[in-house]
Amino acid sequence: MRTLYYNKGVFATPTGSGESINLKSCVATIGFFDGVHRGHQFLIRHLVEAARNEGMESTIITFDEHPRKVLQSDYQPEMLSTLDSKLLLLSKTEVDNTVVLHFDKTMASLSAREFMQQVLHDHLHVRKLFIGYDHRFGHDRKETFEDYVKYGKELGIEVVRNQAFTLNDIHVSSSVIRSFLREGEVEMANQCLGYPYTIIGKVVSGFHEGRKLGFPTANLDISHFGQMIPATGVYAVRVRLENSVEMKRGMMNVGTRPTFNGKRITLETHIFNFDGDIYDQLLLVSFAHRIRGERKFESPKELAEQLKEDEETVLELFANEK
Repeated sequence: MRTLYYNKGVFATPTGSGESINLKSCVATIGFFDGVHRGHQFLIRHLVEAARNEGMESTIITFDEHPRKVLQSDYQPEMLSTLDSKLLLLSKTEVDNTVVLHFDKTMASLSAREFMQQVLHDHLHVRKLFIGYDHRFGHDRKETFEDYVKYGKELGIEVVRNQAFTLNDIHVSSSVIRSFLREGEVEMANQCLGYPYTIIGKVVSGFHEGRKLGFPTANLDISHFGQMIPATGVYAVRVRLENSVEMKRGMMNVGTRPTFNGKRITLETHIFNFDGDIYDQLLLVSFAHRIRGERKFESPKELAEQLKEDEETVLELFANEK
């Protein structure tokens, strides 16, 4: 997959190497593709198949920032993926090109008709456009699918609506996956994603309460990455240091540490059979199961006893996985 960055009519490669960029006529789809979930994967398979049948390249068009973040200064995104992880997931598909548009207020001011002509037609050479069943674009997002079809005919772009991907009567979407994560239903979220929901964060100094209890933890700061935090509780997780391929098992507490009268949400991961110094390193945490909700215990000793039970539960869950 070739990745290109587009800003105000100018293309660049990820390395900025200045290589010659020649975009051929293509079959494309456009969207934010947060999480690159099974609904997105379903759309991409149709895109690639159509492009091959038409003898053209397949292109995914996405954005470097969530449009709402640009338009609403107080908007706090709850992303399922970072831009880097999104591009990695897209690279595992069979699509030929991914174009990352720089979304700013200038682009946001374009009407759907202007966007289709100036960006899709003139610069990206789109000749056939797949649109997700619930996707809209353009300055005020008032246009309907029929409007896109009309503009497309005027520009020589065939516009096709893709069907929704349904899993157990659920229309899979990024919003649906977020709703599962808000309830702590990580197994359902993972089914919709097609892979375990994963967050990335920097290991920072914490309160060191876990070490006193015999359960040292890596405390994650994910604020820079803007990803969604699942419901409070204790989770069975797999963890990996950013520059490592080894996955380790562990358990994570998401919550306010009520036993110690904490006030803010913290992410504390106990990695089984590990005692290394990983401060300031990036850690990826993949959620497998939620084993219980957050509770306030009468004493640290009672909490430590519960943590031992949690560890046994997590190890048993992993042992029973097929």
